[in-house]
Amino acid sequence: MGKVYPEIDDRLREFIAAQPVFFVATAPSGPEGHVNVSPKGMAGTLVVLGPQRVAYLDYHGSGAETIAHLRDNGRITVMFCAFDGPPKIVRLHGRGHSVAVTEATFADRLAEFPAPPDVHAVRAVITVDVQRVSDSCGYAVPLMDYRAERDLLLASHSRRTADDLVTYRATKNSASIDGLPVF
Repeated sequence: MGKVYPEIDDRLREFIAAQPVFFVATAPSGPEGHVNVSPKGMAGTLVVLGPQRVAYLDYHGSGAETIAHLRDNGRITVMFCAFDGPPKIVRLHGRGHSVAVTEATFADRLAEFPAPPDVHAVRAVITVDVQRVSDSCGYAVPLMDYRAERDLLLASHSRRTADDLVTYRATKNSASIDGLPVF
């Protein structure tokens, strides 16, 4: 059985920092709509801001469910799995909010990341106020070898100008798959 922690302590912070991938889950309010789970990664894109606060960089992508769901109800879970070493899964349940690249406080949020990768295509910073920290065994999570970061996301967006990214948000990220507004 797993354990519930009062906060993200130093040991959990080290575990979180060591994971090259994490998963974000959100859902719209009510019984309708789709639950969304998104894998995230890239070194420097997630930071533990305190014992009950984390943030990550949200890049332009094919969907924008997380931002839409956070606008709708704020619920979010971030999950980390150990794919090497001792088995462990850590979940951070909380309330999240996004600060879009177009907002005045975006630069302040971006400054919280000590070593981000190229930030040209970041569309928002997602901050999670963590209400519950828990772990579980992870016995069924496979052992996997980490080979390298993928550079495809950054490379694909490097060809886009700032105006191209504005158009991208307006045409591809204006609504969630359930029709919720994003920006």
